[in-house]
Amino acid sequence: MDRLANTVRPYAWGSVTAIPELLGVEPTGAPQAEMWMGAHLGAPSRIDRGAGPVSLAEVIDAAPEAELGADAVRAFGPRLPFLLKLLAAGSPLSLQVHPDLAQARAGFADEERRGVPIDAGHRNYKDANHKPELVCALTPFDGLCGFRHPAQAADLLDGLAVDALKPYADILRASPEQDALREVLTAVLTAEHDAMAETVEQAAAAAAELGAGDGPHAASYAAYAAIAHHYPGDPGVIAAMLLNYVQLQPGEALFLGAGIPHAYLNGLGVELMANSDNVLRCGLTPKHVDVPELLRIVRFESRDPGVLRPEAVDGEEIYETPIDEFRLSRFVLAPGATPRPLDARTPQVLLCTAGTVVLRGEAAADGELVLAPGESAFVRAGERVALTGEGTLFRATVVA
Repeated sequence: MDRLANTVRPYAWGSVTAIPELLGVEPTGAPQAEMWMGAHLGAPSRIDRGAGPVSLAEVIDAAPEAELGADAVRAFGPRLPFLLKLLAAGSPLSLQVHPDLAQARAGFADEERRGVPIDAGHRNYKDANHKPELVCALTPFDGLCGFRHPAQAADLLDGLAVDALKPYADILRASPEQDALREVLTAVLTAEHDAMAETVEQAAAAAAELGAGDGPHAASYAAYAAIAHHYPGDPGVIAAMLLNYVQLQPGEALFLGAGIPHAYLNGLGVELMANSDNVLRCGLTPKHVDVPELLRIVRFESRDPGVLRPEAVDGEEIYETPIDEFRLSRFVLAPGATPRPLDARTPQVLLCTAGTVVLRGEAAADGELVLAPGESAFVRAGERVALTGEGTLFRATVVA
């Protein structure tokens, strides 16, 4: 087992305080948005097996079967197929969708063929992999996830009493679901800039007023007003009103599959995803928005956000998803309890989020590793480890 040294990404939307508070360190004054744990080439964790710090990605590349196990390599290739993060949103992230595996492979191959530089601002596909993801709240956590039913979205828009939004509400009520959602999102994202900016300003003012009341959509209106505060005039504010507003409590989670529009708004969470960086943006961002490609990827169907709660299996609380590349689970350890062994068949990244967790090897020579909040470890496949202590530990691995 290896203690991980991880990189914190200072994206502008990050919280200044949430990650430092978890780590028990003083804030730097700059945003600290994400802490990456894994072997993603953008910011791989580092380990030290006695010869000095080295990238976990390099360690896996040198001996993939020894680190990941033959089954994982056979199923997912010679790399760690997931990336674990601490995500701390102090302001809204971009409204976005991710491609499925076939779309990612085709899009990546097309941009490679056309010679689009991998770091170009207008490049959509950074790799040939899909990016399903799961976020689990550590604090109250707000987000947007999936389209509302068109009639519900129409009611919400009508409640703002903004004349420019009435045609959108009419379409949402009159057309079949997929056609209605596609037509309205297309119209919002392709509208004339100044006219849309004025519409957003009027909608934001109305949402702020309604959000301060006690009506049935008050919480949603307040969230949309807050989004508009961070992104004044952005058409993504109106696009966001088509989506479900979700408030997660600690321990609750959301799964985001391919084509599902979503955005994280505020809060600290544990995020687990396939090892990819493919994002198509709908708005709430100064970055590139490729509307035609976005509309090709989005799934125009209403859905329940599907808040996940873990299922306990022999003391391990598992967040079930339809993805094999990753599985997230949680252990809440009590003092004096019998050491809890971990399944050793697969590679694992372990993250402590509360208290103190002790990782103890099967043999006395294997020693032990003590994790405090925000500290993490990599356990290679085949290495037998048991958990003790008093605290909370998240386990990221693959489906065996």
